Amino acid sequence: MQTEGMTGDALLQVLSTLANPHRLRVVAALAAERNYVSRLARELGISRALLQVHLRKLEAAGLVSASIEVSEDGKAMKFYQVTPFALDLTPETIMTAARTLSTDTSLEAALQ
Repeated sequence: MQTEGMTGDALLQVLSTLANPHRLRVVAALAAERNYVSRLARELGISRALLQVHLRKLEAAGLVSASIEVSEDGKAMKFYQVTPFALDLTPETIMTAARTLSTDTSLEAALQ
């Protein structure tokens, strides 16, 4: 994912998703190594339910991806990893993205 060519709505979604300390910590932890929900929740000191909420938002923004693997004991485990991205925020990229912003107020509600 790159900011070049990103719509204003997509840029807002990425920026608003990253504007949360829990989600920044999740991205930082997953940048170090891919991980599954239970272990990641323990490492970050948050509940699995709260972590799942943040992972869904990160996945919707395209910042993380998930894959299901079967462990040796037969349990299905969902592993998350960071999706490579680079955000080059300049006045020009913001100006370009701003031209494509939708006027849909449901986008604003979804971002909050």
